[in-house]
Amino acid sequence: MPHEIAPRSGVAFELAKGQRLTVIDPKGEQVADLLAFRRGDIGEVISSGRTLDYASRIFLTTGDNIYSNRSNVMLEIQEDDVRRHDFLLTPCSKDTFRIIYGDEVPHRGCFGNLAAALSPFGVTEDMIPTAFNVFMNVLVDGATGELRVAPPLSKAGDRIVFEAQMDLVIGLTACSALQSNNGSFKPIHWEID
Repeated sequence: MPHEIAPRSGVAFELAKGQRLTVIDPKGEQVADLLAFRRGDIGEVISSGRTLDYASRIFLTTGDNIYSNRSNVMLEIQEDDVRRHDFLLTPCSKDTFRIIYGDEVPHRGCFGNLAAALSPFGVTEDMIPTAFNVFMNVLVDGATGELRVAPPLSKAGDRIVFEAQMDLVIGLTACSALQSNNGSFKPIHWEID
């Protein structure tokens, strides 16, 4: 039975080499920010730059690897119902809500949720990189390079499956940004096998 991440919250857990992590969108159009750190050496962390460089594209899917800042494979995408995820934008934060949405009392966002969930593993705010934004649909204008966040393409029950290629600590959220989730907040489910 899958675990549930409540809307606008996050969790952290260990994932052993060879285990599979399935992230499920139970209701549709909900983003989940995913981070990975090497268990036992949290200085090694998921890297958007290395991953996109080695894949030579920005849209990752089945068969693609997610690399660390040290060019080691951390996760392999084994199954993917949606085939559209983002690895360009940073986790939403209280500053995101202040700057983009003009919130006077901003939510701590995925950044704050990840920092709180990962702190027992020794991860501090300054160690949080760009997350792999599962199900997030970011469009890039080919002429201008302008980024636009569109509604996720995920439908209820869609999932993505990762296999750990090393022992990891995972941070995972149910994203807190209205724009990323087509105007509403829903849970995310996850399971390990």
